[in-house]
Amino acid sequence: MQASTWLVSRLGFNGSSLNVGGLMALCEENYVALMRLAPSLTQLSGCLSSRPEHRTELFLTVLEQSRYTTTLRLTHAFVGSTGGTQQWSEPDATLRTYHDAEQVEVLNLRQTVLPILSHYDTPALAAKWRANLFVSKWLRYCIGEGHHFTADGQALATAPGRELLPSA
Repeated sequence: MQASTWLVSRLGFNGSSLNVGGLMALCEENYVALMRLAPSLTQLSGCLSSRPEHRTELFLTVLEQSRYTTTLRLTHAFVGSTGGTQQWSEPDATLRTYHDAEQVEVLNLRQTVLPILSHYDTPALAAKWRANLFVSKWLRYCIGEGHHFTADGQALATAPGRELLPSA
């Protein structure tokens, strides 16, 4: 079983029965992934970039840092092939990390396929599920690509393709 399939079945997301408890579990999984991507997140500030060899650049910008939370923006930056002047960011997520609760909340997610609502009424709960599930897969993709952020700005040697979650 693939890691994403394992996560979906573990959290009970089958598209028809959504609940806040399962969403919280997904937010916890996203916290684990984000801490693997940026283990010293509480010590980070400003805009950092990660660009493993031959990979797309990933940016992490700390928007707000407090004792129990970090609000950040995570995005890829792409430059258009027509002269290199057109630049766009996607996916582009604003995330709030709750260090005491060990959860990541998706505050805003901009990407072309998945709109997100900001409240928990149906169908907004389903939208929050989709947004958090997307972020979960995206974080794992970034880790698999070898992206990593450290407080001193030095990239750690990581092996691309390592799975965060068990395959079985």
